[in-house]
Amino acid sequence: MAGHGPDMPEARWPNGARIAVQIVLNYEEGGENNVLHGDAASEAFLSEITGAQPWPGQRHWNMETIYEYGSRAGFWRVYDLLKDKAVTVYGVATALARAPRQLKAMQDAGWEIASHGLKWVEHKDMPAEEERAQIREAIRLHTEVTGTPPRGWYTGRCSMNTVELAAEEGDFAYIADSYADDLPYWVKAGGKDQLIVPYTMDCNDMRFAIQAGFTDGAQFEGYLKDSFDMLYAEGQAGKPKMLSIGLHCRLIGRPGRAMALKRALEHMAGHEGVWFATREEIADHWATTYPPEDRLRPSQMDRDSFVAAFGDAFTGGAWVAEAAHALELGSHHDCAVGLHHALARAFRSGSEAQKRTVLTACAAAIPPTLDDQQRAGYDDLCARYADVHGMPFVCAPQDLTASGLIDTLQRRIANDPSAEFAEACAQAERIAEEHLAGKMTT
Repeated sequence: MAGHGPDMPEARWPNGARIAVQIVLNYEEGGENNVLHGDAASEAFLSEITGAQPWPGQRHWNMETIYEYGSRAGFWRVYDLLKDKAVTVYGVATALARAPRQLKAMQDAGWEIASHGLKWVEHKDMPAEEERAQIREAIRLHTEVTGTPPRGWYTGRCSMNTVELAAEEGDFAYIADSYADDLPYWVKAGGKDQLIVPYTMDCNDMRFAIQAGFTDGAQFEGYLKDSFDMLYAEGQAGKPKMLSIGLHCRLIGRPGRAMALKRALEHMAGHEGVWFATREEIADHWATTYPPEDRLRPSQMDRDSFVAAFGDAFTGGAWVAEAAHALELGSHHDCAVGLHHALARAFRSGSEAQKRTVLTACAAAIPPTLDDQQRAGYDDLCARYADVHGMPFVCAPQDLTASGLIDTLQRRIANDPSAEFAEACAQAERIAEEHLAGKMTT
């Protein structure tokens, strides 16, 4: 859940584009659940039939003809709209195998054809090895029917194993089974760095087929325009993003919806600095511009390595690192801010005796830089401070000048003992923050 954070990459889209618009056409018709395909029941997902349910052991004529509309009519209407634009097809391998004329049209238009799995079916309960076998067969069949192996992968109705298995089995430039960002990002999956180019559920015509979704073309058009305008403005402000648009032949291919798509795309094309790109192009650009970083990842370190690396952040407090490692660490903690947060939590949960040990070590380890005259006054004040508060004076020197340090010491001598103990602990945390900043990115 960490993401790129506040220091978001600039994207650097080609020719200084302010936004990358990525259109996906899902080609699923012919790959859906059907007893003719050896499935246990009819399809029940993403159609015009409200509340559709699988029919075990039976064909569903209405459902079949709705899917058939996508290949017979919807595809060709959408093709006429998009044939001159960069498009990525999510092609279900068995659907592509049953659609040679549509496939030829896709290839004639120069569209990227990514893999959308072997069949358009649910994978959540599928055993991992069965899903692995289906991924392998999808890649094989895709290569057979298109002439080249897919460089992109999107299962859609995926399991918790999908990304790991796809990364292991395919040499993919990207995997799209994520909705987590407006920019690509790297993950460790399948024993390697795998680029994720996130997809969308909101700028997606699938919302015509669900409750509380789009009810007419104007809603879809307006939502696409608003999404584009927001991202375009962010691009003008120096933070370019990617707009993903998800389409399905049997849904967007209906006349009233296709007209809405046409108007939305005309709106986008009327702006300067818009890069209509395939997902493959975006992935290749990102891999070149922002290759994966081999950096320190505290959340993935074992306890001993973690303590060895960060046990000195709170001087004299290896126990702090030990306690921090026992927390729930994740990618949020693989930067200086996140790591400091975990260590500070552990420090705050320590006993007063443990904290005093750290404060004593901090005072000894970070002496201020003072001239002889300042040193004499400082030492005298420190002695008075110790008499009053029963501990050495701790202050993060990076925030203060020499005169400011003396003024701060005089002020804090007068503090209530409990308030001053809290202040000293806060200063120890500030010292640790500066220490970590030197080891980690922010």
